[in-house]
Amino acid sequence: MAYYRRFDAPPPDPKVLQALTEQQRQMQERIILQKPDFELKLIAGCDSSFIGEDTILSAFILLTYPELEVVEKVWHHGPVELPYIPGFLSFREAPNLLKAYEKLQQQPDLIMVDGHGISHPRRLGIATHLGLQLNKPTMGVAKKVLVGKYKEPGTAKGAVAPLEHKGEVVANVLRTKDNIKPVFVSPGHLMDLQSATEIALNCATKYKLPEPTRLADHYAAVFKKDV
Repeated sequence: MAYYRRFDAPPPDPKVLQALTEQQRQMQERIILQKPDFELKLIAGCDSSFIGEDTILSAFILLTYPELEVVEKVWHHGPVELPYIPGFLSFREAPNLLKAYEKLQQQPDLIMVDGHGISHPRRLGIATHLGLQLNKPTMGVAKKVLVGKYKEPGTAKGAVAPLEHKGEVVANVLRTKDNIKPVFVSPGHLMDLQSATEIALNCATKYKLPEPTRLADHYAAVFKKDV
């Protein structure tokens, strides 16, 4: 997930904040959490990175599953249309992610997003936002917690602990490698927590991050050099 914040930026326009909050409220009503109703053969990882203050680059990496062989790499960069507003980062990233997604020649069965799904103050992290926009199954794998409380999982790979927020388990805290910091796995849209957690673990090879998002993060940095 991309972050770029100006600490001297003016506060957001109250009217803009109100409009975004209402849009998120309407989007909340469309979220569907369910067990996958498809056979997973192609999985995409995506990530975004900022270039300076007002340009964003987004990358999609398409892999076979469960082999995790790369079959496509696409990217798109463009201007950022919205200032940084805490809790509304997905509105800042999604437009460019959608343009990058359009460049894929093959359609993934599932998109793994570097960021949160429903483990967000209003259940609308970038993974959920993107899933609703595309009407595609999505899941989030984040490096840091955004909301909720949890107890540290065991130290061995595969150890899991629930992340709870307002009485709901919104993510699993997953150890993807022995004795390293865990990641936070959440369903985005048209996906359930158990399946998302199993897929994230299956995609974790010798690194902390599952291959789809690890490669998306890697290639986003590589592609930035071409801009």
